[in-house]
Amino acid sequence: MEYRRFKDVIVARIDKGEEILEKIKEIALKENIKLANINALGAVNDFTVGVFKTSEKKYYSNNFTGDFEIVSLTGTINTMNNEYYSHIHFSAGNDKGQVFGGHLNKAVVSATCEMIINIIDGRVDRKFDNVIGLNLFKF
Repeated sequence: MEYRRFKDVIVARIDKGEEILEKIKEIALKENIKLANINALGAVNDFTVGVFKTSEKKYYSNNFTGDFEIVSLTGTINTMNNEYYSHIHFSAGNDKGQVFGGHLNKAVVSATCEMIINIIDGRVDRKFDNVIGLNLFKF
């Protein structure tokens, strides 16, 4: 991975074999990012995404392997209990044009991942909400 910071914007390249969530966390901790939004594209060959079933308050995950293009990677970096926290959604398409996605649990780059991180001057923490069953923004 390599990246460059331009004031409040980071442009990153995540390389073949690297796991995207690990690299997002590495950048966030190194750059002391407390609030940001993320967008990316690229290619992966192994990813796991989940869907939250609200009636059960539980995530169900699916793993995909093969050649996939990242259609969308979007999300936030913020904090929970003043510690690093990220919430990323991801979708990727195969050679038949089928797209699979959800809450990102893991994604391994197969060629490259080009990422833009827009740093926001501020802080928004998270707190677990018992009714919803998720960690929600706490203002």
